[in-house]
Amino acid sequence: MVSSNLFHCTKRSWPPEEYISKNTLQLFDFDSAAPPEQAWRRRLNSHANILKEFSVTFREAIQMVRLGIRLWSYVREEASHGRKAPIDPFTRESCKPSASQGVPLGGMGSGSISRGFRGEFRQWQIVPGICESSPVMANQFSIFISRDGGNKNYASVLAPGQHEGIGKAGDQGISSWGWNLSGQHSTYHALFPRAWTIYDGEPDPELKISCRQISPFIPHNYRDSSLPTAVFVYTLVNTGKERAKVNLLFTWANSIGGISHLSGDHVNEPFIGEDGVSGVLLHHKTAKGNPPVTFAIAACETQNVSVTVLPSFGLSEGSCTTAKAMWGTMVQDGHFDRRNFDCGPSMPSSPGETLCAAVSASAWVEPHGKCTVAFALAWSSPKIKFLKGSSYHRRYTKFYGTSERAAQNLVHDALTNYKHWEEEIEKWQDPILKDEKLPEWYKFTLFNELYFLVAGGTVWIDSSLPSADTRNGHHQSREVETTGIKVIEPQVNCNGGAVNHTTTYHHNTTSFEQKENNKAFHSNCICEDESAVSRERGNLDHTLDPFTSLDPLNDDVGRFLYLEGVEYIMWCTYDVHFYASFALLALFPKIELNIQRDFAKAVLSEDGRKVRFLADGSVGIRKARGAVPHDLGTHDPWNEMNAYNIHDTSKWKDLNPKFVLQVYRDFAATRDMSFGVDVWPAVRTAMEYMEQFDRDDDGLIENDGFPDQTYDAWTVHGVSAYCGCLWLAALQAAAAMAIQLGDKYFAELCKSKFARAKSAFESKLWNGSYFNYDSGSSNNSKSIQADQLAGEWYMASSGLPPLFDDVKIRSALNKIYEFNVMKVRGGKMGAVNGMHLNGKVDETCMQSREIWSGVTYAVAATMILSGMEDKAFTTAEGIFTAGWSEEGYGYWFQTPEAWTTDGHFRSLIYMRPLAIWGMQWALSLPTAILEAPKINIMERSLLSPSTRFSLIGETGVKKIATKANCLGNSVFHCSC
Repeated sequence: MVSSNLFHCTKRSWPPEEYISKNTLQLFDFDSAAPPEQAWRRRLNSHANILKEFSVTFREAIQMVRLGIRLWSYVREEASHGRKAPIDPFTRESCKPSASQGVPLGGMGSGSISRGFRGEFRQWQIVPGICESSPVMANQFSIFISRDGGNKNYASVLAPGQHEGIGKAGDQGISSWGWNLSGQHSTYHALFPRAWTIYDGEPDPELKISCRQISPFIPHNYRDSSLPTAVFVYTLVNTGKERAKVNLLFTWANSIGGISHLSGDHVNEPFIGEDGVSGVLLHHKTAKGNPPVTFAIAACETQNVSVTVLPSFGLSEGSCTTAKAMWGTMVQDGHFDRRNFDCGPSMPSSPGETLCAAVSASAWVEPHGKCTVAFALAWSSPKIKFLKGSSYHRRYTKFYGTSERAAQNLVHDALTNYKHWEEEIEKWQDPILKDEKLPEWYKFTLFNELYFLVAGGTVWIDSSLPSADTRNGHHQSREVETTGIKVIEPQVNCNGGAVNHTTTYHHNTTSFEQKENNKAFHSNCICEDESAVSRERGNLDHTLDPFTSLDPLNDDVGRFLYLEGVEYIMWCTYDVHFYASFALLALFPKIELNIQRDFAKAVLSEDGRKVRFLADGSVGIRKARGAVPHDLGTHDPWNEMNAYNIHDTSKWKDLNPKFVLQVYRDFAATRDMSFGVDVWPAVRTAMEYMEQFDRDDDGLIENDGFPDQTYDAWTVHGVSAYCGCLWLAALQAAAAMAIQLGDKYFAELCKSKFARAKSAFESKLWNGSYFNYDSGSSNNSKSIQADQLAGEWYMASSGLPPLFDDVKIRSALNKIYEFNVMKVRGGKMGAVNGMHLNGKVDETCMQSREIWSGVTYAVAATMILSGMEDKAFTTAEGIFTAGWSEEGYGYWFQTPEAWTTDGHFRSLIYMRPLAIWGMQWALSLPTAILEAPKINIMERSLLSPSTRFSLIGETGVKKIATKANCLGNSVFHCSC
């Protein structure tokens, strides 16, 4: 149950003394053993309540019944092919979601394992797109303590025994272990990418224990941040008068979550490595043709610490060594036989048998003395394979090779480098943590929301090319079966470093002059082979091959994918990336630029394969040229985009403007002229594509009476505040970028359109205090939308002039604050998406009545940029109160996309909450943004108002590239 205090008080301070004594903190005040004051905290005996899932109302169910039937049919069809549909609301996890999450393990893009705040290892995402949420309870740290004289002995798993399956009588498995820890005097402290668990006299009243968990998530470090490893450093302080013998035990099952440990043919193997690093390799043979995985668990032997191993034990009575026998050996001896290192690989496990391993580290701790013991975990799965055939090597293989045995080198390097990692992490975090102007809750929430870049199903591949066994340097013609559609990919030959692309261009225009201008542009500037590739039931055009870098010099960080969420399995969902991308731009800008390059190439491609859209049952092509894709795909990312098939996203009104806005923001922030030249053709094409949606020639796009934007259940009629504002911002951003790239003609074109569009936008939507939801006549057309100034957010974030005068901007933000924020439980839940002027939540659809955590952060960022910092932090604090506070709903480290005013969540572990980094961006705009060139959109335009985007002046992209001195590195690498 959620505390009734949730909406009545907010804890303004998180003093560690409320969770751990000052004396204990002082004892650990060395070697980073004490948690920072600004960490998020929980007691280990805190109840992990079951979360309340979202449900639709009866009226919403009636509205969506046809969609539901089509979606059910689609989910079953995908299952018949052995695939999981990207959106499947019908299948529920066997493990009910609970408030139990903690900081995940490892770097980015090599698979992830989360660790709950009470110590359980859970939320397994080793295979891309598959999340096994249940904990593997054999994976534990345990402690065995004895003192001189033998009167005081303790043996306990270092996790509270509050889990299902514990305490079975006569069991030979883990229920026979000592689950003695109450957790009453033990606390968890989280500041991603590190976490601390402090055992303040548990289980031994005279032994203080600190375990800190360290993962290599280090901004701007594109090597170590890709490593699948984590370190657990135990600091032991003996406050007693007798010397203590402490034996720490790390046990691990040969499993990648779920029931994978039962599939058989798994092998464990002990090893002794360099620098005292010793442990066990657990070779896991995955099911369903997925690549194998090897785990390594290890400890570091020092002058005071000895390491022994038990390479294999089982959980059932028939095992050679049972879990119960293993525990008995530790209770009696405190270590294993040193000869175990010589036993070699175990026999492969039988189906149904669980194979586990153990590493023990033993040390003496003198009276009032201190000791440190370090363990490490790593997993090596060098190859990833997507269901429709493409395979790649993970980013870390660039440094460790493609052998599964790299896990041994990974644990070695983790144990020898973790102190350097911590120094870099502290150097990054300290300026924010020590900023007294920032609220305490904001500091730890800011860092902890980054958990998603590890636990959000991320994939980071070594280079732009697939693994050698799939594609060898060049593409051969390949047939792909996709639901009855046969597709033959174009042949791309690489000769001496030059790439020849088979491409074709399609334009949905009616003007002959426009087509002729486009034809001239393509023949004079791009010089691509325009021969069409015919296919059965559709055409698949790739203006650029998906795996050819636009800029080889900037492709040294590989390629990166992250899911929209663990329930919405689509890679790099772009309408959501719009909110989340501030985190990547601030911390890993090269990754962010490469994602934008991927979408720039996608804009210039067309996939003519037929798709049935589930919302209305219509059939259309998968991806239109000029349209920004909704996502990069699910089962064959980069090759088969737009896995989302609820609506035809080629008709969405927000994707193209969001692309232009993100590209300009990234270009302005990095000042990377090569990037600007590379993506400029896609920017122009994306802007040109939007012309078809300006049906009354007033420069402003109109929505089409269906949910044609990121709020994909919220219908829009006519001009909308959300999409219209994004369009105005895109016009201004495109003009600014055109000026900086030397395309003055296009800049003047955008400025002319902006002047007309702004006038139309304000006349149709401004009501004197805010912008109406849309220009239609429905009962929610005058709703107050929290996200109505999304375009203005990007203008201010990119150093561009505001779209509207300050009076209008502040008036709209004050209205959102007064109604969407403060009229919902006193501002303790965030900003509800839609609100009526009578103070009631807009219940037009499920999304209008939801609070979106990421949108709330975006609104707060806009307030900061508008000089309303107090209201900004009050707005964002509602997300903390409902999601992260001890009195809240328990969404920590699994922040959902949305929740309702009564605390029912939708879609846990979601991308959009990374938008909190938009707040930090607003608080600390980089110099490049602050000094970004300004454009005067009110200058007299050189063009007539009716001029279309497709006209190309004498400037041309080739001239732009030449001026930027980037011609050799850009896409325009043929002679024109």
